[in-house]
Amino acid sequence: MNSRHRPLLRAIAPLALMGVIFYLSAQPAAGHHPWWEIVFRKLGHVTGYALLTGAWWWALRGAVRRPLLVAVCIALAYACTDEYHQTFVRGRNGTPIDVGVDAIGMAIASLAIRVRRPSREAPGRVDAGGGVSRSSLARSP
Repeated sequence: MNSRHRPLLRAIAPLALMGVIFYLSAQPAAGHHPWWEIVFRKLGHVTGYALLTGAWWWALRGAVRRPLLVAVCIALAYACTDEYHQTFVRGRNGTPIDVGVDAIGMAIASLAIRVRRPSREAPGRVDAGGGVSRSSLARSP
């Protein structure tokens, strides 16, 4: 496979997940839900958008300079458009609160990715506190 096409092929996963989210948000809702169902739905929002953020990060790695930032921006934009979409579905309404719940999923995915794959510090760079990094001290005469 040509390395130029890899990001395009990887984009299939997050696009498919976006299709699933669209399908689920297009389902009409009926009346009042018990509290446990509301909690379950909100956990679905968190999980879905954590997965979407992770899928876009995976698809964009090597294709853009800051794939996690771009992934979060795509997921946030999609969360907003999904809530707008729900305003046209019978029994559903789009709310900024749901975008906030979706953002929790994005934050969890971002944190998990950053913890698992910390940014690599270049040797000899100055750290945020103004000191010299440990790797440059090891090589100093």
